Amino acid sequence: MSYEQILYEVKDAIATVTLNRPEQLNAWTDVMADEVWRATHAADADENVKVIVLTGAGRAFCAGGDVTGFKGGDPQRLLDKLPRNYDFSRRPDYQGRAAYFPALSKPVIAMINGPAAGLGLLHGLFCDLRFAAEDAVITTAFSRIGIASEYGFAWALRNAVGHANALDLLLSGRKIRGAEALRMGLVNQVHAKDDLAGATYAYARELVESCSPRSLRVLKRQLWELPFQTLHEAVMSDSEEMLRANVCEDFAEGKRAFLEKRKPRFTGK
Repeated sequence: MSYEQILYEVKDAIATVTLNRPEQLNAWTDVMADEVWRATHAADADENVKVIVLTGAGRAFCAGGDVTGFKGGDPQRLLDKLPRNYDFSRRPDYQGRAAYFPALSKPVIAMINGPAAGLGLLHGLFCDLRFAAEDAVITTAFSRIGIASEYGFAWALRNAVGHANALDLLLSGRKIRGAEALRMGLVNQVHAKDDLAGATYAYARELVESCSPRSLRVLKRQLWELPFQTLHEAVMSDSEEMLRANVCEDFAEGKRAFLEKRKPRFTGK
């Protein structure tokens, strides 16, 4: 599969999707959107891939939408271009632009190596985990260019940092860096720029080598389902998943590995 605006590589059971327009700070385009969708779904379908990492080439993660492609015109024509659901066998909430990351069965880690704004930050928000460089500049940007939150951005931001912090970042459009993003809960880890890749891939390898792919798949789904569940629904759903887990191959292997004091050899079944 060939790509124009991204790079795709699989190594050590980790698929890396790299936004590859470094001269434009990886500004988001329709071509990039299509290629990221294809690459992440290829990784999700690949039995040799256990974790997906999304990052940017050069000094930026993604500086937002490519403003050179913004045009005026008929509002209805713009609405007609909004992404439609991709797969009605999955929750429709997680099938739009960027919002489909939670529907992927494997963990997706955003490695925010530099500026992340607007659409770029949106894609980071829908990843499962976010690791950032300490000097990465992060901003919502919308209020400062006169547009609205898009593609579920406000929902995802509030889900990550809470109502008050989400309002602060959206209304002010101010820029924050790694340390403040960590305090807010916007990112999971912050590292010096030169150490970011090493720390991100070390974490990803730990998931690959020590964790059950089946458990990762189920736990991810459980967390992303929570915004739509009552406590009772969550308890009942968890109970059903535990019943299934008790008879799965990975649980049997996990118990054997624990008793034999060795690393488990999980199959994901």
